[in-house]
Amino acid sequence: QVQLVESGGGLVQAGGSLRLSCAASGRTFGYTTMGWFRQAPGKEREFVAAVTWNGATYYADSVKGRFTISRDNAKNTGYLQMNILKPEDTATYYCALDKVTRLSTDQLLYDYWGQGTQVTVSS
Repeated sequence: QVQLVESGGGLVQAGGSLRLSCAASGRTFGYTTMGWFRQAPGKEREFVAAVTWNGATYYADSVKGRFTISRDNAKNTGYLQMNILKPEDTATYYCALDKVTRLSTDQLLYDYWGQGTQVTVSS
């Protein structure tokens, strides 16, 4: 089993920054891609960004240029640096792991999920 725990969410004003973390534990060997997704109230969960074990990244158009995804393989931890936050970024943010080295935006291809961390951006 794999456990994922997100942290770093909170309340921030528009234009501000937050850094989310995702700590992975358990049988993480072989799970090579980490993704971040988000779900706003009343909306479906959507892809935000993904990073492979060797550092390849992919972003949703809505966050490109503002968010940066990264990971520290030695610490089994992933990060999502969010800058120039907008009210429309308000959502619960989830990290997830995929056992295949690919930059998928399809949440069905991710095998393990964290419980989520709330990000609220005030205008």
